[in-house]
Amino acid sequence: MRAYLQLMRLDRPIGTLLLLWPTLWAIWLAGQPLLYIILVFVLGVIVMRSAGCVINDYADRHFDGYVERTKNRPLARGALSPRNALWTLLVLLVIALLLLLTLNKLSWFIAGLALLTALIYPFMKRYTHLPQVTLGIAFSWGIPMVYAATIEQFPLTCWLLCLVNICWTVAYDTEYAMVDRDDDLKIGIKSTAILFGHYDKLIIGVLQFITVINLVIIGQLNQLSTFYYLGLLLTVLLFIYQQWLIKDRQRNRCFKAFMNNNLVGCLVFLGIFFS
Repeated sequence: MRAYLQLMRLDRPIGTLLLLWPTLWAIWLAGQPLLYIILVFVLGVIVMRSAGCVINDYADRHFDGYVERTKNRPLARGALSPRNALWTLLVLLVIALLLLLTLNKLSWFIAGLALLTALIYPFMKRYTHLPQVTLGIAFSWGIPMVYAATIEQFPLTCWLLCLVNICWTVAYDTEYAMVDRDDDLKIGIKSTAILFGHYDKLIIGVLQFITVINLVIIGQLNQLSTFYYLGLLLTVLLFIYQQWLIKDRQRNRCFKAFMNNNLVGCLVFLGIFFS
């Protein structure tokens, strides 16, 4: 059972939380949130994040054993077989389908695009240095899906939220990739951390700046309160803190910077919630 929990990353919820926060931003910005919408999307995030992890580990089962951070994953260490992983994936996708059937047909179309992105993401690191961009897109489909399920329209706020989330995701996942950069270079895995090279900290900073600017625009468009902008000020301070953490590109500090983004997502949500 522990191996299955590890396969689905239920023992390490950071990825689920980073996917959940933008979804919650969208739910509250789209209008008065209904309880069943909240429940469906929260459960959907948990299930699809778990499914994405299973897909990723299955695709990387021959690589993970050579990377310090991933060598103890269930498939890499032989605790579960590839067949176990595929059965787990099937169960998760069936649960996701049942949740999806409670929403409208427009949501179904977007969910199909989200699933397609999740399926191709694990393979992008073999062919392009931009798998973090693919992850940003994958992590952003929940935003238009919320708008499809609630108001069946896609206002400017929806697309600005997508831009925010893509930039933010590329920034924090580059911090994450900086942890594995040496191992990835040895085994031929590509990432933005490798692509950006010595400009990694600068580009992360630019992406964080774009994230904040667009969050300010979203606040203006939706007439959010002073509390929201206080949250953005704290977010800026967290981004500065992350820059300090990654300044020497040490593995542990880069990972700590990545983990710090959970607080970023939470602060933005609280700002929206109390506005």
